[in-house]
Amino acid sequence: MSLAEAAAQADELAQSGAERELSTLRQQWADELEGAARSGDYRERAVAYRAIGQFRFRQKLELLRRGLDDESPAARGSALLSVQLLSKDSPGVVNAIRPVLHTIVTTDANQAVRRLAVVCLRNGSPQRETIVLLTGLAEDDEQEPELRNAARTVAADLKKRAGPKS
Repeated sequence: MSLAEAAAQADELAQSGAERELSTLRQQWADELEGAARSGDYRERAVAYRAIGQFRFRQKLELLRRGLDDESPAARGSALLSVQLLSKDSPGVVNAIRPVLHTIVTTDANQAVRRLAVVCLRNGSPQRETIVLLTGLAEDDEQEPELRNAARTVAADLKKRAGPKS
């Protein structure tokens, strides 16, 4: 079984609530996942960073943070997909790496990676600086339309969750 196949199985176990089986699978694949994240091949790193979310490996947040700085857009995108998955039920993951997400949203050379970072910010706490940043992106005519639309949507969602004071 490959890491990608194990990760897909882990995702199924997590969705079905089979915590004991998921924990066993995590133990079996933890070292291989770490090794793949350090691979010289960006495709292996991308699979590893994506697997962190599929395994619901909250203990690997530092490894995931490294994935957000990876030279490969595919690896950065995979890390962002894991951030999104890990933060669905808990804003703590996004809140812990918010400054990194802000940097990606504003400076990453890859537009798809920037949009994924915007989508991740939706799962964080509705903080004023994030809302201001996204509103500014949404109103910037020099940004690509998909990024502007994503920023507008997420900013509106965060404003709604923040309540009347924002």
